[in-house]
Amino acid sequence: MAKALVIDDSRAIRMILGRTLNNIGWDVSTAGNGREALDLLAKDDRDVKLVLVDWNMPEMNGLEFVKAFRAQPEFENVPLMMVTTETEVDQMLRALEAGANEYVMKPFTDDVIVDKLRILGVMQ
Repeated sequence: MAKALVIDDSRAIRMILGRTLNNIGWDVSTAGNGREALDLLAKDDRDVKLVLVDWNMPEMNGLEFVKAFRAQPEFENVPLMMVTTETEVDQMLRALEAGANEYVMKPFTDDVIVDKLRILGVMQ
């Protein structure tokens, strides 16, 4: 089972996205912010194959996480999707330029997440 990482400061969103990914065959780890996610990756999730990350989080926001994640050569090709309330086109462009592969605006449905995963080519 491939590993996915869901990063969001909302426990409810982590649970919703985790359930969606579990239902389609992913083994899911979660983190409450970008710093926690980087710590998790450094310890034992080096083989993560998918990341879903929120933008607005304490300690290290999603954009900062994307930049730090992409700066590590072993993660440069891991599909990464920003899942956020940020709806401005400029924000979307900043995320994509930083290394996000897809962008989903909250609120979302399971179908939207699955469709984006299909676009990324990572359906399990």
